[in-house]
Amino acid sequence: MSSPNLYQLVEQAQTLVHEIAEHPEYQKLLNRGYSPDLNIADAQTALVYLQWELDHNQEPYSH
Repeated sequence: MSSPNLYQLVEQAQTLVHEIAEHPEYQKLLNRGYSPDLNIADAQTALVYLQWELDHNQEPYSH
């Protein structure tokens, strides 16, 4: 069994983090004062940086 492509995993993670940020239960927590040291925006930023790194280091396709 092969492992999934890292780029695909990052895209899936970005989608999930976005869904968490928009989720009503998460919004309720924020409205009640939930304020962790690291937040959803930090996770989104980390995933963007990882995606940029993957894009930058992508090997050219060869036949």
